[in-house]
Amino acid sequence: MNASIQMNNQRTPAPIVSRLRRDLGTIESYAALIGILIGAGIFKVTSDAWSLTGPSVVLGYAVLMPAILATSIPYAAFISTPLGREPGGEYLHISRTLGGFSIAYIGSWLKIIAYIGAGAYLASALADYIIELTGKRISGEFAHQALAVGSLLFFYVVHVVGVRWFGRIQVAMCVLLGLSICVLVIPGLFAIHPANYSPFITHGPRGFALSLAPIFFSYAGFESLAQTAGETKDSTRRLPMVFLKGISATALIFILMSAVAFGVLPGARLGASSAPMTEVAAVYLPWGAAAFVTLGAIMAITTSLNPTLIVPSRLALIFVEDRLAPAWLGFVNRRTATPIRALTLTMAACLLLVISKQLSLALNIAVFALVLLYFLHSLTFLLLPRRNPKLYREITIALPPQPATRAAFADEPGTRACLVFGRGGTLWFRALDAEPLAVASG
Repeated sequence: MNASIQMNNQRTPAPIVSRLRRDLGTIESYAALIGILIGAGIFKVTSDAWSLTGPSVVLGYAVLMPAILATSIPYAAFISTPLGREPGGEYLHISRTLGGFSIAYIGSWLKIIAYIGAGAYLASALADYIIELTGKRISGEFAHQALAVGSLLFFYVVHVVGVRWFGRIQVAMCVLLGLSICVLVIPGLFAIHPANYSPFITHGPRGFALSLAPIFFSYAGFESLAQTAGETKDSTRRLPMVFLKGISATALIFILMSAVAFGVLPGARLGASSAPMTEVAAVYLPWGAAAFVTLGAIMAITTSLNPTLIVPSRLALIFVEDRLAPAWLGFVNRRTATPIRALTLTMAACLLLVISKQLSLALNIAVFALVLLYFLHSLTFLLLPRRNPKLYREITIALPPQPATRAAFADEPGTRACLVFGRGGTLWFRALDAEPLAVASG
């Protein structure tokens, strides 16, 4: 691949993405975004982050909120342009800004690896929670593997049937998730013991900074919404606002859930729990309501797993359009308007990771790959006014003047800080707080 090859010479005459069907609306878009955010992260990593900083995990969620919002600004801006009419996300944004395929293609493969790893991890986490919900009457390695594989096959069938069913099931699961969060949070606010918040920061500023890395996992995945652009009605108008409002709403939910969790249970007990939110609910709720919270945890994982399968399959279509993948991979079924072959390959890769039990490796790759991709995407956005002024002028959401954008890009120490996050998380928030928030403030 040569970065100097012109885009119009690489595209196939008939866009494959035009065969997709626009069956998703605003409600389905919010369900996809909030569902993939309120996933295994808040239900699993809250207790992990406690070991690094104590109850100040609550503050960590609040601190990362503006950073994630700042990272989402470039996505909202790009999607408000004609690029927001088809899937591709970062691949389209980077390649059409820089004028070549190489960086975008490599970055997109990082994304594909990340989402396949996340899909395998979520399927395994779902099996854990189903076993927990049954009171461990179902147990053993075979049962765990069967549940994980079965969950992947179920959502594969949902996607093959059509994106409309993806949207309907996602909305239904999000409703159950929302109800379970209300059952957890509203009575939980009255069961908080302020003494559980002391000491608030247990390992000083360094421990708090390190805790931002696992907390970040709770926010990771918001950019997957961009892959639904080819199947969302009026995507260039709807999706930018869904990004900004959905992330803000999710951050508030994270803060409330973690405040209840650390206020109800002592941190040591919470940190030792494999299902922390279920144990929190059991303190002040009757058995049936506590079980409903466990069901909510299952819905949190399923609402993440469902959109995860979309990402690699839609990227494959864009690769085929740009002749970076074989044409057979771009097959879209006429009756269901779904890329069945790409979906099948995605599911097969997830199954391979589940069966081979390489989940730790998959999760580590997923988190690092997403952080690197967010950095590349944000950097590309800062270069947009200079590298592709025509596309920049097509942005329809409010942005500050170009000098502010250039000033943000010129902050070289901040750029270095973004890179440091992958090795510890200490300076990453500082960088995003210093740079892209200037973009968000317009």
